[in-house]
Amino acid sequence: MQTKSRSALKAARDEAKSLALRALNFIADEPERLGRFLALTGLGPDTVRTAASEPGFLPAVLDYLIENEPVLLAFSAEEEIDPAAVPAARERLLRAAHDR
Repeated sequence: MQTKSRSALKAARDEAKSLALRALNFIADEPERLGRFLALTGLGPDTVRTAASEPGFLPAVLDYLIENEPVLLAFSAEEEIDPAAVPAARERLLRAAHDR
């Protein structure tokens, strides 16, 4: 039984990671969104790849959406998801980083 719950937990984390990566692509697709994201995070185009390997990076991507409702709604509409899925995914990613 525990194996089943571990696999369900892993699937939920993988889904959250996938959502965050799609959000990053969404941000990067629009120069204005990307510029604002970089300015708020203090990252540069040359440091995004390095930062992306850090456990807190993907939750920060989702934070960017959560804190900017028009961008969150545009992303949710494009992905055809409930906007509430974004904070839920952020929490799963934070728990995964904490469990390491």
